[in-house]
Amino acid sequence: MPESAARVALVTGAARGIGAATVVALVAAGWRVVATDVCADDPRLAYGLGTRAELDDVAAAAPQVTRAVVADVRDPDALRAAVEVALVEFGRLDAAIGCAGVLAGGDPAWETDAPVWDVQVEVNLTGMWHLAHAAIPAILASGVDTAAPSRGRFLAVSSAAGTTGLPLLGAYAASKHGVIGLVRSLAVELAPHGVTANIVCPGSTRTPILDASAAVYGLDDPEAFRDHHLLDRLVEPGEVAALIAYLCSDAAAAITGAVLPVDAGMTAHGG
Repeated sequence: MPESAARVALVTGAARGIGAATVVALVAAGWRVVATDVCADDPRLAYGLGTRAELDDVAAAAPQVTRAVVADVRDPDALRAAVEVALVEFGRLDAAIGCAGVLAGGDPAWETDAPVWDVQVEVNLTGMWHLAHAAIPAILASGVDTAAPSRGRFLAVSSAAGTTGLPLLGAYAASKHGVIGLVRSLAVELAPHGVTANIVCPGSTRTPILDASAAVYGLDDPEAFRDHHLLDRLVEPGEVAALIAYLCSDAAAAITGAVLPVDAGMTAHGG
């Protein structure tokens, strides 16, 4: 794709895991990308989040077409600033992809502490709404001068936990169910503008969040989660990113409001 024709995406949670893999997949498909991450830990979580060094490494792999921006999805102003980077550096915004997410748990839902509930709802659900609030006006404006406004995309990473219940992870599951409701509503609202909105639901994927999930269940090795998958293996971040990149492509223009699993058969298996 010629540089002048390249489309532009904003990806949250891009320092590592599915977000980082999504940046790689989009760049390989000819996109220009603003990669964002909070690059700071949260005391309410038992594990560290992505770092500035990791985010910079993602951008450094393709420096001419990638920009790294520190932005917390809980901060609407930070996301608006990231959108502005896309507009100033690349002249438009065609897609927003919400990969930022956190996980905490260990207690039944009715015993979950407020900080554990709050951090997951703030990041996983409210953060996705902040992304929509910041990015969709720019996506709509960027589609005005094209012959194919349906090239606009909003993508959200939910989880297999967004379509089923999980013990000891009630707040996480609730936030991920909420993402599906939000983005399917966006699909209805964006359809008259020719913009699609879809949700990808990974199963147990080889990322730091899976390590946190293993700790919730007292597992020494996250590989144990493969027992919940029909294919008897974990999902790789690049496999989720491949579906996201496809949904951003012209070939996926007729797909909207979809909830698509990349879970090695986890939900078919019954979790």
